[in-house]
Amino acid sequence: MRKLLTFLSIIFLISSCDDGDVFLVQLDFDDTFEACGELVFFNVKDSPAETISLQISSPAITLDDIFEVEPNETNPFLVELVNSEILGTIDGSSNLFNYRSYNSLSDNLFCNDVPPSNLEIIEDLSSSDGSFTIYTTLIEDDNDGIPAEMEDLNGNGDYYDDDTDGDGIPNFLDPDDDGDNVLTSTELIDYDNDDDDDNPLTDPQDTDGDGIPNYLDTDDDGDGVLTIDEENVNQDQNPANDFTNPNIADYLNPDVATTVPATAYRVHTIIQTFEVSVIVENISFPTLNQSTFDFGLLQNARTTGSRAVTPEF
Repeated sequence: MRKLLTFLSIIFLISSCDDGDVFLVQLDFDDTFEACGELVFFNVKDSPAETISLQISSPAITLDDIFEVEPNETNPFLVELVNSEILGTIDGSSNLFNYRSYNSLSDNLFCNDVPPSNLEIIEDLSSSDGSFTIYTTLIEDDNDGIPAEMEDLNGNGDYYDDDTDGDGIPNFLDPDDDGDNVLTSTELIDYDNDDDDDNPLTDPQDTDGDGIPNYLDTDDDGDGVLTIDEENVNQDQNPANDFTNPNIADYLNPDVATTVPATAYRVHTIIQTFEVSVIVENISFPTLNQSTFDFGLLQNARTTGSRAVTPEF
């Protein structure tokens, strides 16, 4: 839980109380928040019934702006965030930062055109100035069973210069590292049979015993026919579903060398995770002495997804 400690200014008590007591209020919101509309960020707590919200109207920002990506200038198979940081000013009118407490909470308190009829606001604090920053980070992975740091084959710390098949997609983003149209996750299916170290590269499968693990070997069974061409009927960009012997795929069977030349690479799916955080600074609530509030991480269906690319053959 992210705890925002705030101190109420000294409240002068009625004349019968002159001991100078100071009341400490602890606003305890969790470290995730939600979003809706164009554009409201909010965090809701049930007990006690409280909300924190940031409504942004200027500049006009949508979730599309936050998640927008564009192709890399030098490599069309890579993408970059258009807006990794979005900054704005809280002015009390077009951009509002509010704390509210209620008698009770209703469903869909935010993102409703018509507010709940039984809603009673007990306290309503609005900052008249301040600033906000929306930070977005994009993390991509091929989800092939090999951690990205283990796909840094040359060990130089740069994941982008390891591209075994030369298709323009670095290994840590490439679900088919050797470009043979068999997914890396399929070629690692039997890894680490005898090991307990959770390292997929300790004993990767090497069918032909040539010292090159299958997931990096263009001829897995060493029969002289490239794995990508080892399809026994027609090309569907998946040698793993071709069986002459029902117990072993042709691309792993050195006794079968049927050749159907490939004409294309299969579609590559890259998994995307967006991490969105919002920081509000220089808060000026009239009765709260707190300069910064961290909303935490955005919970939204759009923070996870994928994109599809197909290398040129």
